[in-house]
Amino acid sequence: MSSAASTKSVLPSRDYAAFLFDMDGTILTSTAAAERVWGKWAEGMGLDVEKFLPTMHGRRGIDTITDLNLPGVDPIVEAEKILQGEIDDVEGVVALGGAAEFLKQLPVECWAIVTSSPLELAKARLAAAGIPVPKYLVTAEDVTIGKPNPQGYRLGAERLGVNPSDVLVFEDVPAGIQAGEAAGAEVMVITATHSHPVEGGQYRITDYSAVAPNVAGDGRLSFRGR
Repeated sequence: MSSAASTKSVLPSRDYAAFLFDMDGTILTSTAAAERVWGKWAEGMGLDVEKFLPTMHGRRGIDTITDLNLPGVDPIVEAEKILQGEIDDVEGVVALGGAAEFLKQLPVECWAIVTSSPLELAKARLAAAGIPVPKYLVTAEDVTIGKPNPQGYRLGAERLGVNPSDVLVFEDVPAGIQAGEAAGAEVMVITATHSHPVEGGQYRITDYSAVAPNVAGDGRLSFRGR
């Protein structure tokens, strides 16, 4: 379904073997911090900052810079500069409503984070948001192709020992939604940080403040209201 069709919460009626979560915009918000760093970089590169910023969310920095094909620019060098800037700037990085509590209720072996962020940045943002680093964490270094390629979500499912078709992916941006669906998973779209409707996904919630996970005796995961 499309978020243009409905802004109401839409929850799955089935259960799952595991949950896979994107990080930025899905369990925490880092938009302001990321856009400060990327905006300064884009301005220095002579880019139209307003047009550029929406294109970098949910993707690996190296992929974003490479796709720009800027003359004389080394994507590896520039991505490292941006990474350090983002690690240094976590002002305003906070957990989305109810996210920390929701994650604490999940068995550690039943969920993972699959993020386009490099490991050190992921650790910095999770710490700033008060969310512990999970047992299973797939980061930019673990894949050769970033979202919207499904490699990350397939790897996350593999590490949990489950089939992607038995997983619910939590995402917020088109690249991630496409990655989850291409992996064969169903997708829950988190809309808390959206300013415009986003297409794709089977389900929708604003954040986690009105829902809680239900863990069955066999470890299967589903939803219940708070």
